[in-house]
Amino acid sequence: MVRRERRWTTRETEDDTATRTTRVTGDDAVSGDDSSDGGRTRNRLPGLPMKEGQLHVVDDVSGIIKPARMTLLLGPPGCVKTTLLKALSENLDKSLKVSGEVTYNGYKLGEFVPQKTSSYISQYDIHVLEMTVRETSDFSSECQGVGNRPEILAEVMRRERAAGIVPDAQIDTYMKILGLDICADTPIACISGGQKKRLTTAEMMVEPTNALFMDAISNGLDSLTTYQIVCCLRQLAHITDATVVISLLQPAPETFYLFDDVMLMAEGKIIYHGPKQDVVEFFTSYGFKCPDMKGVISRKDQEKYWHQSQHPYSCVSINAFLEKYKESLHGKRVAEELSVPFDKSRGQENAISFKAQPVSKWTLFKACMYREYLLVKRNLFVYLFKSIQLIIVAILSMTLFLRTQMGVDPVHANNYMGALFYSFMVFTVNGIPHLSMMVAKLPAFYKQRDLYFFPAWAYAVPATIIKIPF
Repeated sequence: MVRRERRWTTRETEDDTATRTTRVTGDDAVSGDDSSDGGRTRNRLPGLPMKEGQLHVVDDVSGIIKPARMTLLLGPPGCVKTTLLKALSENLDKSLKVSGEVTYNGYKLGEFVPQKTSSYISQYDIHVLEMTVRETSDFSSECQGVGNRPEILAEVMRRERAAGIVPDAQIDTYMKILGLDICADTPIACISGGQKKRLTTAEMMVEPTNALFMDAISNGLDSLTTYQIVCCLRQLAHITDATVVISLLQPAPETFYLFDDVMLMAEGKIIYHGPKQDVVEFFTSYGFKCPDMKGVISRKDQEKYWHQSQHPYSCVSINAFLEKYKESLHGKRVAEELSVPFDKSRGQENAISFKAQPVSKWTLFKACMYREYLLVKRNLFVYLFKSIQLIIVAILSMTLFLRTQMGVDPVHANNYMGALFYSFMVFTVNGIPHLSMMVAKLPAFYKQRDLYFFPAWAYAVPATIIKIPF
């Protein structure tokens, strides 16, 4: 029985036939008389008037991602794989417009909190560099809580107390899986690019969600490490009935065969979505044969592998592949399943999160306060240096403006103004180091806020309180 399904659909009535597609568009500025041509924009020439047009980023996309299966998202660079993953996890930029419908177990995106139901793992490694790997993972775990598994956690803690088992804080499952145990206590600024990529994955995997959308998690990793991570994710999907979609760029053959399904994208369209063992047969049925000594996922030229000698070769466009996919068995099966609304009663209990913040406000405040305390300790030299500098400047100011009883006249008024201006400039210059450190942490703040780690106040209040003495 299907327990969780991720559907992205829209309903457009046309001749009493319901068709379902998804389209993501963005506004763009174009020039000339035609502002839009099939979703394509033209380059603007200097001196020509500008007009607003639309660029169709993801167009005519429908499908179902089922639980307990791991899907590989393949496509050339620029085929908007990232945009599709963000659309499915509700992490799109606000400037983009979506005409379509994405449902989780029959629930629309506006009926629950997608950011807490699914986890989107970005291809960009954005972290607070002063923190260690373990501290980053612990902070993520404290902010995101236990999700929909409080009963399991309570039962585990009860059995540990009954058996007298003391959990070992040095053993972290996800760190060992991702190979981060060797650098757990190392600042992020001192680890390699591949380790930062694995930390980005671990930071989101500690959240107990049932859907994982991973974008280019193999960048900077060797083939063996990628294989080990994907192998563990495969076990996670099959054992816990999780839904996993991973975007990889040219994975190794042994990594490719770990996946259950394959989704091929090109020019913002899905030209195949089905079991991996049927992808070769799909292209063979339309005239393209993969040689026995050639890898399935290796780059191939159309004309070179055309095997229907009775028909002359002609370049097959992306739209032609899309139509062939819709006419295939897999395309018809998807259309048939989408035509029937999903029964919400079939979904797993607690699979959907309806709370933006599953943990209490006090827990979020303590977690953010402790993180700010750690950052002050990491930059203690800067704070001590600026504090000593401020004390010295204060002593000089006290002795320089020792006379406090002066006449109120134009001559002495200039001295008062000089003292006020000097004090103002000292405080302004003293705050410049704090400003640079705050700006460096803003990307991590925006990322964690958008992923619902914490609300803005939970970051601003501790950051303000902890810096009052400085």
